[in-house]
Amino acid sequence: MKKLLTLLIFISLISCNQNSNKSANQNADTFVASDANYNINLDESNLIWTGREVSTSSHFGTINFTSGQFEVVDGLISQGEFVVDMTTINVQDLTGGSKERLEGHLRSDDFFSVELFPTAHLYISSSEIISDGKWLVNSFLTIKDISHPVAFEMSNTDEGWIANLVFDRSKYNVKFRSGTFFENLGDKLIYDDIELTINLKTS
Repeated sequence: MKKLLTLLIFISLISCNQNSNKSANQNADTFVASDANYNINLDESNLIWTGREVSTSSHFGTINFTSGQFEVVDGLISQGEFVVDMTTINVQDLTGGSKERLEGHLRSDDFFSVELFPTAHLYISSSEIISDGKWLVNSFLTIKDISHPVAFEMSNTDEGWIANLVFDRSKYNVKFRSGTFFENLGDKLIYDDIELTINLKTS
């Protein structure tokens, strides 16, 4: 009984902490951006990816930027270009041999074929103002030399420029355990949507 009570208290504390973090993120202050050309700081900017399986398990990690810049004109994000080095795919939720195997698999032809396509690109074409310091950004994402339009929200905060982007891997011919290409995968299914959380530090 004592163990059960301890477990319930632990779950309650986690739940409160998660709700608190969600509320803080939703209420993050945003700021109007000055018209300028912004270059990202490669050492301080980061991109975190998350992939999920139907079994509720997930993996996450990072990919390094090789370059990035965008321009604000008349209060709008008018254009921009970002390049990431796909050979730097890093898994952060695993260690040792499991980490190495998953990183190798993600770089293989089952996923992103990084030997043939070592970089991925995001081109910003326009934006719309959602509110002060927050935009709906229109862009084209290129992976494995395949391009598709992607829209996402981007905010100017005191923590940096924050963007949350979701792309459908099946559109880029990433087939491994995808329900778009294969049937009856059951609990082996890996969802097509890949989530990207991006924090840009600019100069």
